[in-house]
Amino acid sequence: MKLATRITATSKKSFGMYEKAARMGGDTADLIHLELGSPYADTPELIKQATCDALMRGEVHYSDLRGLPALRRALAAKLQQQNALDVTQDEVLVTNGLTHGSFAAFFALLDEGDEVILLAPYYPQHVGKIELAGARAVLVDLDRENDFSIDVKAIEAAITPKTKIIVIVNPANPTGRVYTRDELQQLADLAIRHDLVVMSDEVYEEIVYDDARHISIASLPGMKARTISMFAFTKSYAMDGWRIGYVAAPADAIGAMLKITANDVTHVNTFIQAGALAAVTAPRDTLAHLLNDDREKRDLVVDSLNAMRNVTCAQPEGAIYAFPDISKTGLSAQTCADRILEEARVVVEAGSFYGAAGEGHVRVCFGSESKARIAEAMTRLYRFFETL
Repeated sequence: MKLATRITATSKKSFGMYEKAARMGGDTADLIHLELGSPYADTPELIKQATCDALMRGEVHYSDLRGLPALRRALAAKLQQQNALDVTQDEVLVTNGLTHGSFAAFFALLDEGDEVILLAPYYPQHVGKIELAGARAVLVDLDRENDFSIDVKAIEAAITPKTKIIVIVNPANPTGRVYTRDELQQLADLAIRHDLVVMSDEVYEEIVYDDARHISIASLPGMKARTISMFAFTKSYAMDGWRIGYVAAPADAIGAMLKITANDVTHVNTFIQAGALAAVTAPRDTLAHLLNDDREKRDLVVDSLNAMRNVTCAQPEGAIYAFPDISKTGLSAQTCADRILEEARVVVEAGSFYGAAGEGHVRVCFGSESKARIAEAMTRLYRFFETL
């Protein structure tokens, strides 16, 4: 069968070490999976109950293509209160997770030959969507010596007449950075100066630690009109399998994205939107135990990694990943991840999976397993690095 060029001429979607571990032969029951950003915790009971109640009430039919009005009103209120975004429900679109929201945004905004800037180490799943939309991803490497801070000079040097969008992930995957107001303001000034759109992936907005503070770039002066802000219930509420997220953007951009989403999925599952409504209207302390668990596991992982031979690890400010530097081992990131899988039976991701700027690192997801399993993984990793 003759396939479309958008399939044959674009990159194959890769799941990195997750894919490699899945292809391993023999018994893999002893593997400890720290490679995939899937929350270990169960979805809070009140969310599941609200969904079951909606299902039993018969909320099983077609509904508003943009998302249930009650949910969009609640999301607009949340965005106003927590994110300082001056939005109405007509500037909110409910999507099948942030992945779907970003797909719709890229297809609504990009023309053939456009360029999109990604900050590296970057989230690789955005690349496939950019390519399918006919555009090209341009990588701007951030400097590990500068704590992977936003480098406006490097970004500006990569801008061409074809540049249309700059994508940021804040808090950042895989580095765990939470960008400061000053960093975001510099990026905002650059976007305004060059008349660019910023797509802001904020899936980890609720998972910040210590004194870090998440700021939505769309809340900065002049940015609401040129920002697509993307969110999801995936990480914060342990709802990754539910596939529900939302986008906040100017009304004309929402209308353009609706043209994509209405054609590919019609709308998001009706009754799970009741669960999302329960989540977003629940008391804030509903998330406290989830965040506390992640903080405890972060501290365990970072302390353990820094005690290992030839390994150093910065303290993540947000998200659920540690990004230790293993360059002193003399191993490439991919070789190190492969050997950890084979010899320690722990699955971590190679930093190079996130671009050349991630070389010399591996990514360790501390949100994906229980504290006991993570402690066992750290023991195995300690033995591995000791024997190198």
